[in-house]
Amino acid sequence: MKQCYFSQNNIKYIDYKDVELLKKFLNPHARMLSRKKTGVTAKNQRKLAEAVKRARVMGLLPFVSR
Repeated sequence: MKQCYFSQNNIKYIDYKDVELLKKFLNPHARMLSRKKTGVTAKNQRKLAEAVKRARVMGLLPFVSR
């Protein structure tokens, strides 16, 4: 079982402006990866989803990538 990336690196706040970190949890089509693949806890997955959605609305991340 994978360790949660955010707990492992002692990251308390998932910032929507940190695009490089958010890209680690997106597949090549810019869709979010599941918890099973990333090993992120449920609480951090919800925070991550919120950060990705905010970054998409602000134009920092694409909604769809081809």
